[in-house]
Amino acid sequence: MTEARLTDFVDPQARTFYVRTMTALTAAQVPFMVGGAYAFARYTGIERHTKDLDIFVLPEDAERTLEVLEAEGYNCDLTFPHWLGKAHCGEDFVDVIFSSGNAVARVDRGWFDHARRDVVLEQDVLLVPPEEMVWSKAFIMERERFDGADVAHVLRACADVLDWPRLVDRFGDHFRVLLSHLILFGFIYPGEQGKIPRRVMAHLLGRLRHDNDVQKSMCKGTLLSRQQYLTDIDRWELADARLEEHWMSREDIAHWTAAIDKHGR
Repeated sequence: MTEARLTDFVDPQARTFYVRTMTALTAAQVPFMVGGAYAFARYTGIERHTKDLDIFVLPEDAERTLEVLEAEGYNCDLTFPHWLGKAHCGEDFVDVIFSSGNAVARVDRGWFDHARRDVVLEQDVLLVPPEEMVWSKAFIMERERFDGADVAHVLRACADVLDWPRLVDRFGDHFRVLLSHLILFGFIYPGEQGKIPRRVMAHLLGRLRHDNDVQKSMCKGTLLSRQQYLTDIDRWELADARLEEHWMSREDIAHWTAAIDKHGR
């Protein structure tokens, strides 16, 4: 999607807010990347009307980022200390993201090393890499939000330029999540299955065949949805993968769960 088309559907007031945000962070030398609808549009050509801007930063830069934006006069808060802060200006807001809701897709230097340089709202910026976009979106399987279509669209648009070994490495022991999306890709686009390298499918299927490790009684569904597997944890007393795999603390989980009714997601 061209810069002109992106600019066309951004409210002028919001546009001023977003540009001021990016300018302030650049002036303060805070490293950041643009993700969300803007990066998605760049990679897939699919445009979305959005009322926010997603800024990705390193965890150690999250509080500093909010301090810079607060100095600009915005109302800022560290909404969820394990992954998300927000900066508000009237009805518009910026999400300051440094991990993911399940804490798996934590921003690290690799995001920046492989970020794509582009122009957003006439600002020279880095875009979240497509590999990290797939990685973080692949785990979003809430009842009211499923990002599988986004994953499929990014794969379809970027399969030939993806760093596949790095993408596979990002999923690590959670390779089944990636494999499930690649299998769905072949279902969604039966005539384009060849876009997924055979070596990648062979590798993941091979891991599946030979993965005979006996796991303790655990539910990993909480890495896919913060709400839909609470019964497994609370009623059936299965171990919560977020705790067992040391992704989140009990305090993080409690705060994240308590916000379900308020945020609806």
